[in-house]
Amino acid sequence: MTDLLNKKCVPCEGGLTPFDISEIHKYQKKIDGWEVSKDNKNNYFIEKNFTFKNFVESQSFVNKVGEISENEGHHPDISYGWGYAKINISTHAIEGLSENDFILAAKIDKITNV
Repeated sequence: MTDLLNKKCVPCEGGLTPFDISEIHKYQKKIDGWEVSKDNKNNYFIEKNFTFKNFVESQSFVNKVGEISENEGHHPDISYGWGYAKINISTHAIEGLSENDFILAAKIDKITNV
């Protein structure tokens, strides 16, 4: 994970090929607890569920994720409520996964391990 934490997301305007499943599995080993799934168009994404003691902790976490996302220029889909948050990450411009997604996941995990 350390190598991902030291990287910065690179803007993606499309035109790149999304990772294939072998590349996804290679990067998945570098992040903790993120599941690989497919959407209704068969595009890969990674997601993770986080639990908290109350709504305030969930909201605080989501705000921190928002700050990281803005700094990286890469934005996940987030749902949250009382005691939980769910983060879903993919590179929308290429309809799949890229290194950016794993960089963002590693940086999100860092705030939960502080």
